[in-house]
Amino acid sequence: MYMYRPSRIIPLAMLPEGVRGIIVKIIGGRGLVRRLTEMGFTPGIEVTVLKSSFQGPILAMIRGSRIVIGRGVAMKILVEVGG
Repeated sequence: MYMYRPSRIIPLAMLPEGVRGIIVKIIGGRGLVRRLTEMGFTPGIEVTVLKSSFQGPILAMIRGSRIVIGRGVAMKILVEVGG
């Protein structure tokens, strides 16, 4: 039997370690959006949080690369987490 599990959209900073999400949107100014886009954070791309704590930066895997970003910036990257 198929169970419907709705997806939800949360900031990348709230994604638990080891969980994958799909980037939906980046909220920020032109400079921030451009910088993140150049790093590979574009809508539709899968991102996995490798290391995260309650404080400090987040280690993420995106497009086969490990990238460290600050928690404030990670709050501006919205990801969709499926059920």
